[in-house]
Amino acid sequence: MLVVDVGGTHVKLLASGHTRPRKFASGKSLTAAAMVARVKRCARGWTYGAVVIGYPGVVLRGRPVVEPHNLASGWVGFDFAKAFEQKVLVVNDAALQALGSYQGRKLLFLGLGTGLGSALVVDGVVEPLELGHLPYKKGTYEDYVGKRGLKRLGKKKWRHRVIDVIGRLAAALEPEEIVIGGGNAKHLKELPEKCRRVDNSMAFAGGFKAWQAAAGSSKS
Repeated sequence: MLVVDVGGTHVKLLASGHTRPRKFASGKSLTAAAMVARVKRCARGWTYGAVVIGYPGVVLRGRPVVEPHNLASGWVGFDFAKAFEQKVLVVNDAALQALGSYQGRKLLFLGLGTGLGSALVVDGVVEPLELGHLPYKKGTYEDYVGKRGLKRLGKKKWRHRVIDVIGRLAAALEPEEIVIGGGNAKHLKELPEKCRRVDNSMAFAGGFKAWQAAAGSSKS
């Protein structure tokens, strides 16, 4: 199986049986068709019979329903299974990270990357969230704690905003644990209570879990 983690800065991929992910740059010009073509080239030499895609946006019943904010358009309605010529499962990218990080109880995942990814896992059931686009200050949460906010505010002020946002979301959702991931999580010096930091490899672990869960449900 191949897990593809699509982000606003990079696309990372890993096949089962391997330990070193491969990646290539993404960005505003990346279409769904271009992503598939580049993944196929990047995955040469790997054998896989199914693909799990971590998609940076809203997914409903295995299909993207909103175009990604940090990539080109054309993802909604795209036939990934036909393009890959494989069975394909599309899952929200934050949900994959949350699943990969989950150790039990009620977990809130917050991904500090190009934007703000978010997902909630309760008793093993994952629910993707779109908290990053909720109003905050003079913009949205994503405007302050995403990549744009880090660049505009600088690391010190950005850290204060991240801590404030974590506190607000923790008060609203009451998780028993908060997992902080994403490429910019490394810039945090200290974490609030109940928080732990994970790296982006959790998306691959989550992809394998998501496929096993989907395969199990299809048999029942």
